[in-house]
Amino acid sequence: MLIGISPLLSPELLATLSSMGHGDEIILADAHFPGESCNAVVIRADGLKVADMMDAILPLFALDSYDDHPVNMIAVVEGDTCDPAVELSFRAMIDKHQPATAPIKRIDRFEFYKKAQNAFAIVMTGETAKYGTIALKKGVTPV
Repeated sequence: MLIGISPLLSPELLATLSSMGHGDEIILADAHFPGESCNAVVIRADGLKVADMMDAILPLFALDSYDDHPVNMIAVVEGDTCDPAVELSFRAMIDKHQPATAPIKRIDRFEFYKKAQNAFAIVMTGETAKYGTIALKKGVTPV
């Protein structure tokens, strides 16, 4: 155990976060997301919720202040519904740790899949909420 580091972060995930450079993205995926189909680097975080993972990661990870939208989610497909509480819970974690971050941008599902293919890694969580996947772009660590 490490002092000040959330026990939700596995050694593999800590090493991945540390290895990322500014502009690299990590996907915190819900349990329905096709992680293994999108990216060769998949870290398992079964049983954990995305908002809890954000709460563990965001104290250690600066979001990209040079990007107008360093946080992205999948846009709701026409005719589908989603629970607005999911995005609100994600925003609450951003506001808790990095409140100056721009609003979450919703992007087309296939654009998001392309983003996932180019991501540094995908973290597969146990999140079961529909549209419960988010992309975080790492920024420059403040001095």
